[in-house]
Amino acid sequence: MLNYNGDILPFEDAKITVQNRAFNYGDAVFETVKILNGKIVFWEDHYFRLMASMRMIRMRIPIEFTLEYLENEILKTVDSQRNQTDLRVRLSVFRKDGGLYTPETNEVDFLIVANESSYEAKEIYRVDLYKDFYVNSGYLSTIKSNNKLINTIAGIFAKENDLDNCILLNERKGVVEVTNGNIFLVRGNVIKTPPLSEGCLKGIVRGKLIEMIQKREELILDESVITPFEIQKADEVFITNSIMGIQSVTHYRKKEFGTDLTKKLQANLKLLQITQK
Repeated sequence: MLNYNGDILPFEDAKITVQNRAFNYGDAVFETVKILNGKIVFWEDHYFRLMASMRMIRMRIPIEFTLEYLENEILKTVDSQRNQTDLRVRLSVFRKDGGLYTPETNEVDFLIVANESSYEAKEIYRVDLYKDFYVNSGYLSTIKSNNKLINTIAGIFAKENDLDNCILLNERKGVVEVTNGNIFLVRGNVIKTPPLSEGCLKGIVRGKLIEMIQKREELILDESVITPFEIQKADEVFITNSIMGIQSVTHYRKKEFGTDLTKKLQANLKLLQITQK
């Protein structure tokens, strides 16, 4: 079952027109949230990122799009599923049909789809650089939009080369993120991640982890440009997103990384997810 503008429908009854702007132009933004114990993990953060994304691309935010309204619509969709305990839910918002590159209206529709999801962190996780195309640095790249062609091609590259993921670079050859999340490097007691100005996604778990690191006196957060050369110098590397939480990277080319600090951060994040209000 899915939720289209508040109506719960079977998948086979869901239809989009040939004028759908998400399909034709990628004119859409979305949030992927995790359902844990019947609650949306870090929902408030997801909501405010969605609102900021809609404003950035000049969508009209409906007056009913309150925190509570969209939360209820997501949970209504979850209630229609057989399995309600371990789900990933995608909330997509797209401009209404009409127009070519320039839309006829800034009014929006929304679609909510819930799927079963059970991610277990992998013990062995291999990554490498993807260098055929580059992510544009700047703040438009920080939102979750439907324009994810580079991520898609990089994912295919990873599959073809027996990798678990690929590291994306920007036009200045700086490390940005991986195909499906943010990236962090550990060296000694310093944890480094690219700043948003490099073009990385403004990840929800990224933000939570930054807060967590800043509260620990023994750790130093460094938000600055990362070169590919620095990856091989790291003691540990890990990636984050809202579904997997934190995943250790164990291999990059001939380099093998430790996982001690990453495992401690994994445990802290899981506790934060469970105890969130």
